[in-house]
Amino acid sequence: MAKYTDSVCRLCRREGQKLFLKGDRCYSSKCAIDRRQYAPGMHGQSRGKKPSDFSIQLREKQKVRRIYGVLEKQFHKYFVIGNRQKGMAGENLLRLLERRLDNVVYRLGFAASRAEARQFVNHGHITVNGRRVDIASYLVNTGELISIKEKSRDINRIKEMAEILKDRAVPAWLSLDVNNLTGTVINLPAREDIQIPIEEHLIVEKYSR
Repeated sequence: MAKYTDSVCRLCRREGQKLFLKGDRCYSSKCAIDRRQYAPGMHGQSRGKKPSDFSIQLREKQKVRRIYGVLEKQFHKYFVIGNRQKGMAGENLLRLLERRLDNVVYRLGFAASRAEARQFVNHGHITVNGRRVDIASYLVNTGELISIKEKSRDINRIKEMAEILKDRAVPAWLSLDVNNLTGTVINLPAREDIQIPIEEHLIVEKYSR
């Protein structure tokens, strides 16, 4: 499967804001965008031209895609599904992305970033309703129980994350049991639960051109 292998800090600099792709590093003085607040590349500091409507729409789409770690083909698939559902296409798109298992693992605080959460899922460290699920794009449903596999709880990195869970706030649509390292999907996410600066209408306009 194709995946992005270059420096993810370049992605934040390209979008001009923190996308929180590297966990704790994003909150430290080592964050690349705090040190170099301009786009990467030889022309990064000379971009002063007013962006077109298409450029603004493209950047918003790319930003959301990079936040959730989804490639273009899969992202467009989510949009098509969301566009067919009742309600607003942009909000449906975000709700689908939030329901991804790797995102839920991150939201529960089992991982410091979505990339790390995706790795935990792919390596079989996560269970849903007691059964191992190693597909990061699995969409969770109301009532499902997400937990760290019993045999995986001795892994040092997972132990580190478990120790700081009590300080982690989870979205209203999820509940966290710190002692048992489990989380429950109380409801499907609503738009107000997604506290990320996203203008999803721009994505809809981009795909509607």
